[in-house]
Amino acid sequence: MNTEFITRPKENAPEKENTKSESLTESLVEAIVNGDIAPGSKISEPELAKQYQVSRGPLREAIMRVEGLGLIERIPHVGARVISFSPEKLIELYAVREALEGMAARLAARHITDEELIGLEAVLSTHSQHINEVEGASYFHQHGDFDFHYRIIQASRNSKLIALLCGELYHLLRMYRYQSPRAQSRPAEALDEHKFILQAIKNRDEELAEMLMRRHISGSRTLIEQHILKD
Repeated sequence: MNTEFITRPKENAPEKENTKSESLTESLVEAIVNGDIAPGSKISEPELAKQYQVSRGPLREAIMRVEGLGLIERIPHVGARVISFSPEKLIELYAVREALEGMAARLAARHITDEELIGLEAVLSTHSQHINEVEGASYFHQHGDFDFHYRIIQASRNSKLIALLCGELYHLLRMYRYQSPRAQSRPAEALDEHKFILQAIKNRDEELAEMLMRRHISGSRTLIEQHILKD
């Protein structure tokens, strides 16, 4: 996950409060991403404080962090609510991803290490097993170091790209993956496309890596648009 969630040593009261807030932030993020806290639902500090058995201070700090990741929005005269995906937001998200992740793939082809390449190959091997075992159900639910896209972004060595794609956009994408209809996913095709992207990166072919990544994400966006038109 993001480094902002890494636990620090519990040395004194302020450190303990900060650690508690960071742990709570991660818990809230996961609850929102997997739908335990439903899209559009109002954020109730008393209810969350009771549920997580924390004081209001660390809770408010955690809520502010989650809001900073784009998973919570504040509506005038309404208050804080979990975001809901609209067709427009989804298409915007994928348009941004296409451009930025294409750039990340290009840079990864330039900077990736042999060790990182071995890690990517292991990730795809694991994903292939998941598709065979559970018919693709878990393929799009991987996150952190287990996510193919995440590792490529990290391998770009571009701190601005990493901040943009592994912060707000990353969690929004995970939320959509968890909660979208299976009809909008294509696990077997995506895995094959990932293999081609990885081969281009291994070959240090920057132009091809970028083109394949953009085409890969564009295909996902097309599926979303087709689903929207059906509705």
